[in-house]
Amino acid sequence: MLAVFEQMGTYHPSEPHWYLPLIGVDPKYHGHGFGSALLHYTLNLCDRDNKLAYLESSNPRNIPLYERHGFELRGTIQIGASPPISPMLRKPRPV
Repeated sequence: MLAVFEQMGTYHPSEPHWYLPLIGVDPKYHGHGFGSALLHYTLNLCDRDNKLAYLESSNPRNIPLYERHGFELRGTIQIGASPPISPMLRKPRPV
């Protein structure tokens, strides 16, 4: 586990940023736009503050959602047979 955290640390931006550690929607409401609404609200704050947004996706099915909101995949974090974690970064957009 320590090796996973070490790899995670190598992807965190060094400049000021918003770290988005968790987003969740009840599975019975998946596909109804609630995840996008949560991201939209938070990313508007990032853009207002002219800050990067950074997250680590533990679910590969969520990567297209984050990409639609401007996140770029930075790599894959995986040690041995551990589940892959996808670090993603979004640059602020002009408001």
